[in-house]
Amino acid sequence: MNDSPLHQDLPLPDYDHLPVGTLPTRITGLDEAEVAQLVAYEKAHGNRLPILQVLEQRLRNLQDGAEPSGSKNPPTPEVQGSPGTPQASEVTGPPVNPPSQGDPTNPAQPRT
Repeated sequence: MNDSPLHQDLPLPDYDHLPVGTLPTRITGLDEAEVAQLVAYEKAHGNRLPILQVLEQRLRNLQDGAEPSGSKNPPTPEVQGSPGTPQASEVTGPPVNPPSQGDPTNPAQPRT
């Protein structure tokens, strides 16, 4: 029988889609049992060495007396659809500049 936690029972929403670089920040608010739950899930599913190293280091720190800090649910801007995250249609780029030789529709701008 598989004793690993179910995805919907994990303490981090969309755990499987979080970038490795944001994982240390995401797990700072978790307690020892929650980090242990993520370790068990990772070993049973992805078994990704960089992820396990981060999780196991945090678990050791908590076992050595470190306290959970920060929010239990920090914002996840990298996960599409997070509250307060602008969607692709809301993001605008810089204005398009005219070509360097001048804009032929603008008589005040010289053409070379």
